[in-house]
Amino acid sequence: MSSAHRYLPSYTVEDYQSWAGDWELWQGIPVSMSPSPFGLHQKIATRLATVLQNCIDSTGCEAVVLAEIDWIISENTVVRPDVTVLCGDAPLRHVETTPAIAAEILSPSTAARDRTSKFELYQEERVPWYLILDPDRKQFDAWSRVGSGAYQKQEFTGEAVLDICDGCVIQFAIDRLFA
Repeated sequence: MSSAHRYLPSYTVEDYQSWAGDWELWQGIPVSMSPSPFGLHQKIATRLATVLQNCIDSTGCEAVVLAEIDWIISENTVVRPDVTVLCGDAPLRHVETTPAIAAEILSPSTAARDRTSKFELYQEERVPWYLILDPDRKQFDAWSRVGSGAYQKQEFTGEAVLDICDGCVIQFAIDRLFA
């Protein structure tokens, strides 16, 4: 084995903040987020953010919906969920607390990562809800933490009901996300 295979650089948030372009940082490893998402992806992300914010506003919950914001998990891990819901107000800079909801809209270039690596990361970081939306199949998958903290898939028919932020319950028609 050559020495090149044994050397794998590890980066920090400080390094990450100086990079040009769109990146995430997974346990010290840079992950390119290029090219930018296509129109359908952005349409679904915008729709999801709007639906979630409208639900939150109508219930009077103390929560905020953010899109494409860095979540600094640790000194060597930064991710950027497509849509994030935080309990309380928006941070002045980046998210540094565990969100109530992290949502990813699948793209051909990120689908495998969203279904595996990000699923595992969000579960490990104890994100209460992980939503995966597939624009091509018009499929909405919702995963919530149960008992020991492992994710369990929640089956919704027509309406999704999510308990977030200390008992705040939001409800919305799933088909609105893909209209």
